[in-house]
Amino acid sequence: MKQVVPSVPRAYVVNRDSKTVSVIDTIGNTVIATIPVGDFPTGVAVDSARAWAYVANQDSDTVSVIDTNTNTVTTTIPIGVGSVPSGVAVDSPRARAYVANQGVGGTVTVIDTTTNTVTATIHVGVSKLSFGVAVDSAGDRAYVASHGTSGTVSVIDTNTNTVTATIPVGTTAACLDVDPTRAHLYVTGTDGTSDVVSVIDANTNAVIDTIPISSPSFGLAVDPIRARAYVAAMTSNVVLVIDTNTNAVIATIPVGSFVFGAAVDLTWARAFVINAADGTLSVIDTNTNAVTATVAGLGDFPYAVALG
Repeated sequence: MKQVVPSVPRAYVVNRDSKTVSVIDTIGNTVIATIPVGDFPTGVAVDSARAWAYVANQDSDTVSVIDTNTNTVTTTIPIGVGSVPSGVAVDSPRARAYVANQGVGGTVTVIDTTTNTVTATIHVGVSKLSFGVAVDSAGDRAYVASHGTSGTVSVIDTNTNTVTATIPVGTTAACLDVDPTRAHLYVTGTDGTSDVVSVIDANTNAVIDTIPISSPSFGLAVDPIRARAYVAAMTSNVVLVIDTNTNAVIATIPVGSFVFGAAVDLTWARAFVINAADGTLSVIDTNTNAVTATVAGLGDFPYAVALG
């Protein structure tokens, strides 16, 4: 069995146009490695239990597997020609990675993270382009945001890898994250006229609230401990902070230009958001909602970030 070596917290940022992953030491807030991956990487997730990072490469139709002990690609998993893998999330207790594919027909690929092999393909709807994916390990669910003729969230039972519900959320659905404490799911998209975050009750699979936001968003991360959701408002160049008890926007944090992916470090009380046009990463103190550092030296058009 591969040895998992404890290390300082790290952030893994996929650089879409450079075809690389930047590895950031989040104590010193410096780039410590740059790893070549496939073409047009747009999704990343870390299985800390097994020390793997998974990168979805859209134009290569592959997932690169990075050994986080050595920061090298050890395996490249083919997903299928035309699948266009875009987002990835890890279910560490079940040793799985779920990959959302934007290819025609809309599918989710399931990878066994102990063997790094594909074990299942889940269809999430005709003419659906699957983009964002999130896992609620305790709730035995994975959620996939899709758009096509309309925006939906597909609910996958992770015990059986079958779709158990499809939830309409407007005309598009881009990215999403789970608040397991409150059994809520937050989804960015549009309602047909404006940009919104849809709030779904995970117990009933119903939309219970719609929160207006200032621009399209392709980055959202939930801090269930502090009851906050951090939304990267792409063209507004800000991060919007939502109180997940009231579903109201309570703060607006100026960051860099063209804000994309987001991730939250619950232990160290930090949020990380990507400034794609600047090639930087903003670090936010989630106790004060203030930017405490900006990490430079990323690749061209950083797109998504994961911690592990």
